[in-house]
Amino acid sequence: MIRLSQEHLQIICTHAESTYPDECCGIILGYLANEGKTVVEVIPTENAWNTEAASEFPGERTTESKRRQYAIAPEVMLKTQREARDRSLNIIGIFHSHPDHPAIPSECDRLYAWQGYSYIIVSVQNGKAGELKSWSLDNHHQFQAEEIKNIK
Repeated sequence: MIRLSQEHLQIICTHAESTYPDECCGIILGYLANEGKTVVEVIPTENAWNTEAASEFPGERTTESKRRQYAIAPEVMLKTQREARDRSLNIIGIFHSHPDHPAIPSECDRLYAWQGYSYIIVSVQNGKAGELKSWSLDNHHQFQAEEIKNIK
């Protein structure tokens, strides 16, 4: 389960709509507890997908554009990880959008996902954010739906 506020959801949806028709992406900070993950901050990032990023991910989809791929620059991940650690937080997930597609992980999403993270996907249809779902990898590296709980 992942817990987040209406404000966190709004930040994700606004970022997704602002980058449409390209995919948006961002980092989710928070902490882990027995009852699941609790979001403290959602950080929109630039979609750094380009031909250089594509070269790091071999496969048939590497030539596709930001409309079907996303990447968070490694230096942004490192900087955010350091800042989170200084605040006694962790990176607990990543969010991104699926322009004109459902909020269901693609095979590429699965291949490059990290165990332990939540992956929030928002579907953006014709520029308007819609369905939003969270996913996490199981022990067989398959995505399983993760309950989203709204906190005040």
